[in-house]
This record gives sequence, structure tokens and C-alpha cells, in this order.
Amino acid sequence: MIKIAPSLASANQSNLSKAVELAEAGGADLLHFDLEDGVFIPNLSFGPGTIRDLRPLSQLPFDVHLEVHAPESYLEQVVDAGADIVTLQFESTRFPYRALGILKRMGVRSGLAFNAATPVEGILPVLDELDVVHLMTAEPLGAGAEFMVGTLGKIERVRELCAGRPIEIEVDGGINAGNIGRAAHAGAAVFVAGRAIWSAINPALAISELRAAARAASTG
Repeated sequence: MIKIAPSLASANQSNLSKAVELAEAGGADLLHFDLEDGVFIPNLSFGPGTIRDLRPLSQLPFDVHLEVHAPESYLEQVVDAGADIVTLQFESTRFPYRALGILKRMGVRSGLAFNAATPVEGILPVLDELDVVHLMTAEPLGAGAEFMVGTLGKIERVRELCAGRPIEIEVDGGINAGNIGRAAHAGAAVFVAGRAIWSAINPALAISELRAAARAASTG
């Protein structure tokens, strides 16, 4: 099933409530929150308080991506704030099995994310704990981040490793109507999109166009 997850980190930060409204009205499947600490990656975004403030405004699942140093210290905070899905970076945790287990016990869906240059075989010991594998398809260059075609092979590899398991492959970074089809064909099902939605004149139409392009190319 194709899912479109507008990234609120790319929306107008002065009016996130309006962004939530637009995303929901446009048929988004998830709302994506990038928590970035300026340490693990250069970018700095919002924290758990933003999730808590926006939670009453939407019934959509909140998809929280922890791009932070020592993500274990954030798990309880983001779940208490209203996260439904929590993904942590493979590179930032020494004990992924333990962290994923904590999330499971708190009753949320859990995932591991991999930077574009990181091999994905790290999911093998924890496959039974995963609901999501989140693949970065760009490096953190802010508004200048571009989709890296070389990551398509990683999507295919994860699809092979997860075969037979109900694990969603999520992609994030430079996703737009011109490349989403290639990612869908490779095996991705959840698509985080920022600029492609929020820089459009009509965000709702942009969401529809992304979904249509992904569905047309999907292997599932």
C-alpha cells in the first residue's frame, strides 16, 4: 500500500497547524516529524513539544524520525507526546535491539533508519523487531538535498532481506514526482516528501500526484 508522509520540517514553521490541516485535507497517510539535534546531523529542527502541540489537531499517525545523538533518551518523550511510529538511526545507537524493544513495550511501531552511505545489513539481527526500515535517499544539505539514484539498489536489497515479513520500506530525501516511481518500483511503500509538497502552489494536488506516480510504478 502506497503511503505519502508530508515532512513538517519542510513546511512553514510559523504556521505548522495550517500545514497539518493542508496535509490532512490533501489525503496524506502520515505526518512525518524529523527531530534533528544539530549534533548527529548538521540540521536543527523541533523537539517533542511540537509533536505534543500538534497531536490534538490530527487523527493521522505521527511518524517520528529521531536524527539525534543518543536517541534512547528521547523515546519516552516522543511516545508520551503522541508518536505512533518511532524510527531511530542505526548509526546513532549502540544497542538497536534494546531500543526497538523499548518502543514495542510502549506500544508504538518501531523502525531503523540508515543514512545513504550506510550498508543495510545491520537490520539482519533485529528483523523480528522491525515494523519499518527507513532509508535516507539524500544527504542532509537542507533545501539543496537531492535524491541519490545510487540508493535504489539499497531499497531493492532491503526488499530482499525483509521478504515475507510485514515490514514497510520508507524512503526520505529529495523525493518528488520525477523520482518517486523509481523508488516505488524498487520496493518502497512509504514516501516522505518535503519540498515537493510544501513548495507547490497546491499541496493537496502535489500529494495526489506523488501518490499516482508511486502507484503506477509500484511492485506491490
